[in-house]
Amino acid sequence: MPDKTTAADFRTGYVAIVGRPNVGKSTLLNRLVGQKLSITSRKPQTTRQRITGIVTLQDAQLLFVDTPGFQSKHGSALNRSMNRAVTQALAGVDVVLMVLEADHFSDEDRAIMSLLPKDRPVMLAINKTDRLGDRLELLPFIVKITKHRTFDEILPVSASKNHAVGALAKVIAKYLPVAPAIYTNDEITESSERFLAAELVREKLFRLLGDELPYVCAVSIDRFVMEGRMRRISASIIVDKESHKGIVVGSKGSRLKEIGTRARQDMETLFDGKVHLELWVKVKGGWSDDDRVLKQLGYD
Repeated sequence: MPDKTTAADFRTGYVAIVGRPNVGKSTLLNRLVGQKLSITSRKPQTTRQRITGIVTLQDAQLLFVDTPGFQSKHGSALNRSMNRAVTQALAGVDVVLMVLEADHFSDEDRAIMSLLPKDRPVMLAINKTDRLGDRLELLPFIVKITKHRTFDEILPVSASKNHAVGALAKVIAKYLPVAPAIYTNDEITESSERFLAAELVREKLFRLLGDELPYVCAVSIDRFVMEGRMRRISASIIVDKESHKGIVVGSKGSRLKEIGTRARQDMETLFDGKVHLELWVKVKGGWSDDDRVLKQLGYD
């Protein structure tokens, strides 16, 4: 059987997923790929760096770039780095997919909309439609949105319920340039395993700590080695203050143990192999405003 990924009419390209924090960009990427790549939590602004998810269809390969929610309220070096990730993603993709929350359109959404390119296809995904009491509520909402900008396509979806996500990928594929696939059918990300491991630990900080502490935490992978099919990983959780360290560790190390157990389980699922994970907590005051530390942690 001929390889469809090299057919003359096959399409391949990059698609940036953009939107304000907490509209469901990461959940949408995970649904598109069919695997957890981008970390999620109920707290906003979880994603800090761009993550690429690869979706290969019969006639197209879509390279989705999940970007941080654009930061308009804080000016730390970390937030400036996150905003650069958004603008760089917009500059280097073939299609832009903006995500809005159904029946919610804010000044932040308008600000992001003003940054969208005018020389490439721009789609709109209206997410969380499962929360609407009546689907007819979408019609006046779409009219309201299109007064601010015209989109090439507008598609209502629910990432959490996996509704219309497959249809979204097929519609976007029509706008990609004709080109052969870059990756094989079974590849799902460009991100390294080291990066994904750090992200999975960081996700557990958002899920198991309070409302504020996860935002002043970072994760560094100190050691990542393969022993057969076993991955041995040592990681440091970076906190801003000594008092934060005690909260992360918990009584007799109980919280740190739970963070490690949950992260290891997710790593074993994603990497399809056993993982030995060691976690440490280190204090680096002011790390989020220290360009040297940010560079060490992988923030450009």
